[in-house]
Amino acid sequence: MPFIVSLTLRMRDATSGIWREVTKFGTVGLLAFVLDNGGYTLLVFGLPGAGGGPMRGAAVQASVLATVVATLFSWVANRYWTYRERHRKNAVAELVLFTVVNLIGVAITAGAVFLSRHLFGLDSALSDNTARISGWAVATLVRFFTYRRYVFVAA
Repeated sequence: MPFIVSLTLRMRDATSGIWREVTKFGTVGLLAFVLDNGGYTLLVFGLPGAGGGPMRGAAVQASVLATVVATLFSWVANRYWTYRERHRKNAVAELVLFTVVNLIGVAITAGAVFLSRHLFGLDSALSDNTARISGWAVATLVRFFTYRRYVFVAA
């Protein structure tokens, strides 16, 4: 019987740990999402009634810029909050790995905007943001699993 109790407690601790990690990762992701999509919308569409943003003719580039800003925020928040016990001692190596993973995420998100705009001919705020949210969802799954496995590991 002690084996079953021990196993049950270990499983409970492991499950609890992953849910704490998912919650922190999700909180950071939500804040980065607001930075990314809010920044994109301001860059392309501007404030309501402003007649467009400074990058209204460069939607894909605006997507990349907004995502880069959100990515830098995300690295700092994940490094010092979500994975504070697991981050690498060599911050430069970690940032390089983080950047590679996020370049893949940028490509996924920007690729969704590219497909929406250039393949389907859609150019409204709704279609752009729908494409970005779809791309963001796929990129988030890629990020979560690669952060855990390759980026934020004690080394």
